[in-house]
Amino acid sequence: MKTPMWALVFVALLCFAACKETSHPATPPRRPTVIDPTTAATVTGVVEFAGDAPTPPKIDMSQDPACGNQPRFGESLEVTNGDLANVFVYVKDGLADDYFSPPAEPLTIEQKGCQYRPHVAGAMAGQTIDIVNDDNTTHNVHSMPKESRQWNESQMSGAPPIEKKFDHPEIMIPIKCNQHPWMHMYLNVVSNPFFAVTGKDGKFEIHGLPPGSYTIAAVHEKLGEQDVKVTVSPKESKSVDFTFKATP
Repeated sequence: MKTPMWALVFVALLCFAACKETSHPATPPRRPTVIDPTTAATVTGVVEFAGDAPTPPKIDMSQDPACGNQPRFGESLEVTNGDLANVFVYVKDGLADDYFSPPAEPLTIEQKGCQYRPHVAGAMAGQTIDIVNDDNTTHNVHSMPKESRQWNESQMSGAPPIEKKFDHPEIMIPIKCNQHPWMHMYLNVVSNPFFAVTGKDGKFEIHGLPPGSYTIAAVHEKLGEQDVKVTVSPKESKSVDFTFKATP
């Protein structure tokens, strides 16, 4: 017996109503935390190295004449007058209830003189990373995160920037060049904008921080991590220093 058309329409309407009643509204996007600039605090400091700093090894780039003949040295442990460079300093804890949108401006990583510039960098999760080849040779950029997908891409001289994003926070992500084995750097991806990388003078500054209590972490690629608790009041500027020692 053939089912009447009106019965089919009635069943379809019942199914639509049932689906409508059981559906759940979409989760609205999180609103970024708004920081009052009149109360924002600042954390500054210096990262030092205790003991005799080893002599940086000279890099042999002779396998590729395009890399130039200027002497270059390893950057894994760069110490100047007791100050330690290339230390990533960031707010590790204390912002669990806050959300920050990644900046619209990309982070640019250069390949220049067959070395990465900078050697250590920081970015926010979801921020665009532009990797540029300024050399007259081909590079092969190979990132090795644990929390995100690895990728490995060749980039010829003069090619457009390689654009990537890392959606998950992760500290000290190795990036290397498979064409030039001495080329390596470290990218740090965090969920907040409160981070810095020390220069040759070992100094860092984290500004615009909401008043509160935080864990500040200083991370070095070879010397590990040090954490310190700090509490900042409105408009306060507080100094926090770190000292790393040579590992055996």
